[in-house]
Amino acid sequence: MGAALLALSACVSPPESWVEAAAPSAPPPAAPPVVATSESPEPSGPVPDLLKFTGTTLDGKSFDGTTLAHRPAVLWFWAPWCATCASQGWTVAKEAPRYAGRVPIIGVAGLSTDTAAMNKFVADYEVGGVPQINDGAGELWTRFEVTRQSYYVMLDASGTVVHKGWLDDQDLVSWLDRLAA
Repeated sequence: MGAALLALSACVSPPESWVEAAAPSAPPPAAPPVVATSESPEPSGPVPDLLKFTGTTLDGKSFDGTTLAHRPAVLWFWAPWCATCASQGWTVAKEAPRYAGRVPIIGVAGLSTDTAAMNKFVADYEVGGVPQINDGAGELWTRFEVTRQSYYVMLDASGTVVHKGWLDDQDLVSWLDRLAA
């Protein structure tokens, strides 16, 4: 029981380096190619301000949040040292291909500046098929008002947040089904 509580508490408290990681960072030296999510729909109307962001994926590509406009999407916020996030990784890896083109799932790695640990997490839990944004500085975590890891943000086709928070595997699939309908 004590070991279980210790493992759970590890998912709630960020490491000391988070404070340093929250400090503004220098922009990347060059803009790599933009990652477009599969089957991006044709734009229909203005892009919500919430989706006007860019980032860099763990594999070094640029990610443009406007590619998520006009369709539902899921942002999965995780930390490389979080046991709960690791468990969710298996489900994300399994479900993402089922919803590809309908409800993209985007990983947002944060609460760490250790890119090697983030990449190890992606490899260990086989979530490399899902775009993984490196948000070590916490900019997207702040933008989407995420206060802890192991957190999902569900967006409907209008770009409105329809759910924020932790989900178990069954609830994630239920939300994906609802968003895909």
